[in-house]
Amino acid sequence: ARTFQNLALWPNMTVAENLMTGAHTRSTRSALRAMTRLGQDDRDLRQEAEDVLVELGLADVASQPCDGLPFGTLKRIELARALMAKPSLLLLDEPATGLTQTEVQELGQLITTLQERYRLTVLLVEHHMGLVMQHSDHVVVLNSGAKIAEGTPAEVQASPTVIEAYLGPSS
Repeated sequence: ARTFQNLALWPNMTVAENLMTGAHTRSTRSALRAMTRLGQDDRDLRQEAEDVLVELGLADVASQPCDGLPFGTLKRIELARALMAKPSLLLLDEPATGLTQTEVQELGQLITTLQERYRLTVLLVEHHMGLVMQHSDHVVVLNSGAKIAEGTPAEVQASPTVIEAYLGPSS
């Protein structure tokens, strides 16, 4: 499952409904049955959504439309929707973009918690180096699309190639 750099939520649907769409890859219903709600009962799916909302601290907004909610909340909703797919690999595309420093710290803790709880492999594409270095086991650094370094956060931070590419040549 993945999250998007630019939010991809349905603004007029409730938070819970947005989460439920994240489980579509696990559904055995046809699109027609899903749209008309024929056949399978949605109670189990709603309960799963409620459980994820509680876990991510979003239960209080479950019945609200996404439109008008704070940006940091919308980012967590997008993450919650991805979890509804029950993935083994979670791709987070720039999840810290537009967040305050406090929200970035909370996001990092949440990613680590979710990774452990759901036994997820997390692929984090991110420019916020504090988040990357604090919450990654392995880092790959790209410069203009070419890999210039790979290793532990400490190894990458000490790489002369990375330092030169991102800070400029030493004088």
